[in-house]
Amino acid sequence: MAYNFIVIIMTSFQSLINNVGHFNIGKKTFLIPEMNKTGVHLLASVFKSYGINAQVIETCKGLDMGQEYTSGKECFPCQITTGDILYFMKKEKAIKGTDFHPENYVYFMPEAEGPCRFGMYNKFQRIILDSIPDLKQVKIESITSKDSYSLHGIIDQARVKDLRKTGYFSVVVADILDRLLWRVRPYEVEPGITDAFMERSTLAMKKAFEAHGYDNNYNKILEKLVEIVQEGSNLIDSRILPKPLIGIVGEIYLRSHLQANQNLVKVLESYGAEVVNASIAEWVNYASYNVLREAKNNLRLSLKQLKFKGLKDYLKKVIVFGCEFYYQEYKQRQAYKQVNKYLDLVEDHSVAKLDDILKREGIFSFDVGTEACLSIPGVMACAVSGYNGVVNVYPFTCMPSTITSAIIKSRIHKLKMPFLDTPYDTTSQPGREAAIRTFMFQASRHLKKHGRQDKSFH
Repeated sequence: MAYNFIVIIMTSFQSLINNVGHFNIGKKTFLIPEMNKTGVHLLASVFKSYGINAQVIETCKGLDMGQEYTSGKECFPCQITTGDILYFMKKEKAIKGTDFHPENYVYFMPEAEGPCRFGMYNKFQRIILDSIPDLKQVKIESITSKDSYSLHGIIDQARVKDLRKTGYFSVVVADILDRLLWRVRPYEVEPGITDAFMERSTLAMKKAFEAHGYDNNYNKILEKLVEIVQEGSNLIDSRILPKPLIGIVGEIYLRSHLQANQNLVKVLESYGAEVVNASIAEWVNYASYNVLREAKNNLRLSLKQLKFKGLKDYLKKVIVFGCEFYYQEYKQRQAYKQVNKYLDLVEDHSVAKLDDILKREGIFSFDVGTEACLSIPGVMACAVSGYNGVVNVYPFTCMPSTITSAIIKSRIHKLKMPFLDTPYDTTSQPGREAAIRTFMFQASRHLKKHGRQDKSFH
């Protein structure tokens, strides 16, 4: 019996090695779970432009299956994404019958370094898939923040860098579309007109990426984006006075996934807010910045200790990731510069400036890692950048966001800006509406007293 147990454990470890990682997805169906609704569809369009059969899988349809295979101790996104892939596979098998071949599917589940349970999702889901005979052959494509989400091995090596660049640009464009929605909807000339407009606009941008993504023709894509922003600006009723500006920080999945956060942005808007959610590009920039920062630290330490063995590798990483980080921020600035000619959309805080805030205040460090590195200084930057309140969104028991809340509350009290924690799980919290109404009353008072006074760090 002990021998059989050891065999099972060894088999599981072997599966984690062989069936989780980088795989060539050229002839496979590439399954992408929905996180940010706009961003994931644009990203799928980028893959389609490269001839990859990318498919966004439905979300929250299989939440009961996700709960069946989890204990409740996992964070909420794990339950959602587990249910999503199991629901898709069950539905696909029912549709295709004997033509269902699990080896033809690759499930996309990235990871980030700890301390955060997100880094374990793909391992946990691998174990679940292996426990279901029909799904053992479904591979999990996992890119990681350790190398700034390199796509090495996913397609032919000659086009990997181009795919990553276009994929990143789709993230920036999706962020801008979302910020266009949040900028226009609170001031729309006719109720519901903005949502309908954004549905059409997202479809138009999907077509633009499918048509021009493979050729890296960013100018054509940007032309369509500018056209959409121009049209969107005409939906604003200029007679409506500015509303309290509310920032959202926190765990990337929960703050981006509409069903998971119970459509928080719309709820805040219903109580009189204009909302700016932290972007997806901010996290990608942070991943690149962090790898660059680590390489610089290792280079300095090697020189200081006269250890020259790894010097060449550290120097190479500084150059490679330095160029990557510079390129990402350049493309992001370029896109915002073009659209802001027609409508004032809020740009991201610079990741380097967020790092500087933490160093200056001495309250946290990028050395620790996790999204707390972005959320803590992000809240502080909002407090002096014309915002009237900040909401921290996260899964119940999420460590990074709990750290954020613990550290930032005393600081935010001194800055006298409203702050609200909103943890989520599968339940509907009875006091949620009352907490949001109270928060928005405070934000309205803050707007009357301080306006949108920008005293930002320059």
